[in-house]
Amino acid sequence: MLLLYSFVFIINTLRSKEMVETKKVLLINAHLTYPNWTEGTLNNAFHQVAKDFFTSQAFDVLETTVEDGYNPEEEVQKHLEADIVILQMPVNWFGAPWIYKKYVDEVFNSGLFSKSFLTDDGRTKDDPTKQYGTGGHLQGKKFMICATWNAPAEAFDNPAQQLLQGKSAADLFLNITSNYRFCGYEIMDGYNCFDIFRRSDIAKDLENYPSHLNEVFKFGSNYTQPREQKNTHLFSL
Repeated sequence: MLLLYSFVFIINTLRSKEMVETKKVLLINAHLTYPNWTEGTLNNAFHQVAKDFFTSQAFDVLETTVEDGYNPEEEVQKHLEADIVILQMPVNWFGAPWIYKKYVDEVFNSGLFSKSFLTDDGRTKDDPTKQYGTGGHLQGKKFMICATWNAPAEAFDNPAQQLLQGKSAADLFLNITSNYRFCGYEIMDGYNCFDIFRRSDIAKDLENYPSHLNEVFKFGSNYTQPREQKNTHLFSL
């Protein structure tokens, strides 16, 4: 009888483990190659650091490299499966490369037409208190941007700066983050690597990236440092 109870306990334990769904993260690399100018090694390095980090946290890692092509319906499914979405991007003329805008138009339109991302913009005739932008179906998911910049950090959050006049990096990304917030995502604090063509200590930003991910996504004591990165040829966006 004791043997039978032990067997039942083991079976139930295994079933319980199977019922616990593995968390998933979608890493989107939006780098666009310009030969002999921006080869993407730095963005690829940040992408790899994030992949190693989430692997160390027992996440299933889904990946999309926009430049390599994609299927919009498959990207919709990745978004539906992923608990976290991270966009890795170089800042080209104060925004993401144009291929990412095309990606968003195709993927989010697909998510709209299938009513999987959202059904409408949130407003209803029956309830005038419902605000525009509250009709998303993806509540509970999180979105973050990791970006590489030619601009220096001191250009931001300072009203005395002539160009940006006190605007933050997050302010400049409002057109990107709003798409995700519109569908229900929580927008997390982004990570920025500034002044990449003039600085000599960019490797520190790569080294500090896992700590940012740990803090933002609150892994706490469960955090395990990923394997050491080999940071070579980092001065290409």
